[in-house]
Amino acid sequence: MNKLLLFLFLLPKGLYRSLGADINHLKAILKVKLMLDDRRPLSMGRAPQAKKKPIRFMTALGVFMSMIIGFMYILPLMLEDTIMGLWLYATVFLLMFSFMLISDFSTVLFDTRDKTILLPRPINERTLLLSRLLHMFIYLFRIVFPMSLAGWIFMGATKGWLAAIWFPFLVLMLTIVALFLVNACYLLILRFAKPGKFKDIVNYFQIAFSIFFFACIYLLPRVIDSQDFQSLKHTDFEWAILTPTYWLAASFTWVEADKLSSATQWISILAVLGPAILVWLTIKYLSPSFSKGIANIDTVSVEAETPKVTIQTGKKSAAQLYLKLANWLNASALGKAGFSIAWLQTSRSRNFKMRVFPSFGFVPVYFFYLITMNQSNSMVETWEKLPETKTFVLLLYMSSFVVMNLLTMLVHSDQYKASWIYYSSPIARPGEVMLGAFKAVWVKYFLPMFAIVSLFVLYVWGPKTLIDIALALTNITVFALGILRVAYRKLPFSALELMKEKGNRFFKTMFIMLLPTSLGFGHYWTTITPWLWWMKIVFIILSSILLWLLWDSYKNTSWDEVKKMDLSA
Repeated sequence: MNKLLLFLFLLPKGLYRSLGADINHLKAILKVKLMLDDRRPLSMGRAPQAKKKPIRFMTALGVFMSMIIGFMYILPLMLEDTIMGLWLYATVFLLMFSFMLISDFSTVLFDTRDKTILLPRPINERTLLLSRLLHMFIYLFRIVFPMSLAGWIFMGATKGWLAAIWFPFLVLMLTIVALFLVNACYLLILRFAKPGKFKDIVNYFQIAFSIFFFACIYLLPRVIDSQDFQSLKHTDFEWAILTPTYWLAASFTWVEADKLSSATQWISILAVLGPAILVWLTIKYLSPSFSKGIANIDTVSVEAETPKVTIQTGKKSAAQLYLKLANWLNASALGKAGFSIAWLQTSRSRNFKMRVFPSFGFVPVYFFYLITMNQSNSMVETWEKLPETKTFVLLLYMSSFVVMNLLTMLVHSDQYKASWIYYSSPIARPGEVMLGAFKAVWVKYFLPMFAIVSLFVLYVWGPKTLIDIALALTNITVFALGILRVAYRKLPFSALELMKEKGNRFFKTMFIMLLPTSLGFGHYWTTITPWLWWMKIVFIILSSILLWLLWDSYKNTSWDEVKKMDLSA
C-alpha cells in the first residue's frame, strides 16, 4: 500500500523540481517516513509485549479501521429526507475525523526528528518542507478516503452518477472544516496549557475518542432503527442552518433540483464560501500562531526551569493529599509506601490512563445499550419504566468491568525493570506493599466511579436500594481481591504484560471471574423475591467474612509466593 501511495504522490515530479526539490532525496525521505508509519502502533493504546517483535502492516490496519468507521455512519443516508440524512452523515463524519486527527495527527505534525537527523545532511530546505507536506497529505488521504468510501458507493448506487461526482466535493469541504477545527483546537490547548502538558492533553482526546467510538458502535444503530429517528425532517431543526455541515448537505440541491426549498436554496452557497473563509483564516491568522506554538513545544525540553522559592499552601496541601490518605488507610510503613507508589505512578503513567480511563466510559454506554434492547419501547418509555425494573443490580455489578483493567495495570508496566528496588529493600512481607497499592487504586479510581453509579441508582430507584449498594460493593471487593490472590499476586508495576497466558493461570482466572456472576445472580434473586430481603443481610455478612479471609491472605503474601507467581507467568 505504501508503495502505491508513494508512486501516486510522486507522479508530478516536474512540479516538485520546479519548486526546488531534489526528487531522489524526496523519495528516500518519504519512503522512510511511510515505513516508520507502518511500524508505529495505533493510538488506541497498545499493551507492551514480552517479546518485542517488529510491528508491521499498521498502515493497512489503520486504513481498514477507517473503512469500518465509515461503514458505521452511512445509516443516516438511508433516511427518506435526503438533506437530513446528509446533514447527520456530515456531522458524524466531521466529529469522528476531528477526533482522529486530534488524537493521532499530532505524532505526524509534531515530528521534529527532521531537524536533528536530516538538516545536517546535504538536503535543501525546500525538499525537507515538501517531504513534510506530502507526508501529511498521504496521512490525511489514508484516513479520509477509506472513511468516505462506503458513503460514496451508497450515494452513487442510490442517487445516481451525479451524486457520485458531487460526493468528493462534500468530503473535501468536510476535510477543510476539520483541519480548521483541529488547528484551532491545538492553538486553544497551547494557549491555556504549558507546551510540556500538550501530549498529556492529546492523550485525553485519545481516551475520549475511544469512548465515542465505542458508543457509536453500540448506540448508533439502535438509535437509527427507532421510528422517531426515521421520521426526522431537516425542516424540524431551524437552528441547523447555523452549522457548516448543514451548508454542505444543502449543496446536494445542485444534484437534485427537486430538493430545493426556501430553507436550502440560498444556504447552499455557504458550502463554498464557508470553507473558503476558513482556509483564509487558517493561512492568515492560525498558521503563524501555530508555528510559534510548535516552536515552543520543540524548545520546552531544553529550557531549564528556575527553582521556585515560594510555596503555595493550597497546591501543597492538594499534592500531599495522598500522604494523608496513606496514613489513614495503612497501619504499617510498607503499606504506606505501596499506597504512595501506586498513587503517584497511576497519575504519571500515560499507558495506565490509556488502558483504564476508557473503561469508565464503557460502563454507562453498555448499560444504556442493554436497557434499550427492547425495540418495542421508545427511549422515553424505557426511561419512564426504568424505576419499575431491577436493572440497578446489573448496573452496580457492571462496575466490575473497570476492576479488571485496574488490577491488570496495577501489576503490569512497560517500565517493569525499575522493580529491582523492591528486591534490594529490607521488606519482610511484600504482601503489605501489594495491599497498600490495591488500596490506592481502589480509593482513587473505583470508589469515585462506584459512588457516581450509586447516586444514579438512588436517584432513579430510591433509598430502598441502599442495602443493595452495600452488598454490591462488598461483593465486587471480594471479586477484586480474589483476582489478585489467584492471578495477580505480584508487586505493583513489577511485571511485563504477557499477551498469552499459560493454561494453568488462564483456567484459574476464568474460574475466579465466575465469582461476580454468581454473586450477582444471587443478589438479583433476592431482589426479585421481596420476602427474601433478609437474605441480603446474610449475604453481606458472608461476603464480609470472605473478604476478610482474602484480605488477610493477600496481606501475608511471602516472597516465596511472589517468586512462584513470577515463575508461573
